[in-house]
Amino acid sequence: MMPTSHSVRLLVDARNSLGESPLWCPRSQALWWIDVQQPSLWQWDHATGATKTWPLPKPPGNISLLEGGGLLVAYRKGLAVLREPDMHPEPLRLGEFEFGDERFNDGKVDRLGRLWVGSFDRSLERETGRLYRADASMSIRAVDTGFGLSNGIGWSSDSSTLYFADTHAQCIYRYAFDLKSGEACDRDVFVEFRPGPGGPDGLTVDAEGGVWCALFDRGRVDRYSADGTLDLSVELPVSRPTSCTIGGPRMRTLFITTARMGIDEEALTTQSGAGGVFCLEIGQRGLLGQPFAPSTDLSARQARQ
Repeated sequence: MMPTSHSVRLLVDARNSLGESPLWCPRSQALWWIDVQQPSLWQWDHATGATKTWPLPKPPGNISLLEGGGLLVAYRKGLAVLREPDMHPEPLRLGEFEFGDERFNDGKVDRLGRLWVGSFDRSLERETGRLYRADASMSIRAVDTGFGLSNGIGWSSDSSTLYFADTHAQCIYRYAFDLKSGEACDRDVFVEFRPGPGGPDGLTVDAEGGVWCALFDRGRVDRYSADGTLDLSVELPVSRPTSCTIGGPRMRTLFITTARMGIDEEALTTQSGAGGVFCLEIGQRGLLGQPFAPSTDLSARQARQ
């Protein structure tokens, strides 16, 4: 059955300025996400329905699960380990890596535990964004370049295809992907959107190969089949969805983060849930996320450097 706007419900009225990077943890049966503009970490517990939040010392770009527990936080200009939500993040040293005028944005971990993270020019004026891969040894390299606003990342269920959104280009790209080597090549356009405000933001891929993408400033989440055909659109009661993921006990709940920044007071009267987390039940099963898998204990490695 195709979801409708009536299927969507407000799960957490978080009032995030820029909610982002929703992450389902199967071990704790909890949803994690961040507020980028009001730097904070959030958690919703499925068993109790309770929501918790913790301040972060600076704006995050994305979060990932960490093998053995905790979270990997990609800040705008670096990575850090957050072992417990109320602890101070431990910065990681990236081998032979220097930023120019760009900063990290969205990111995700592939099925061999490598972090993929996009960047963009801080002035949002140049197409200097890159797609990076950070390996277990914390070596990091650019896999592709020339992006205006790097955003959602995901893989097909067999890991043969990598999807990557550039909001400014109004495109979701796809690459031929080799999981063993971590190489992505032969970029082409998977979906191209009409010109206009906002565009493709965070995305996730289901077990049937469908690509779900939040369309910022367009008030909906679209699902595309593996051939790029629009399968369905989920209309939302707010205009600025930012990202989505699939989780829940049955792995059939679509969670959607949203933003309220930039929405004027008059518009907020009709978008009271802006900045909240929305959800709906879907027919497709999600794919379990992979934790970042360092080759050795992070603390020991940092001490040796």
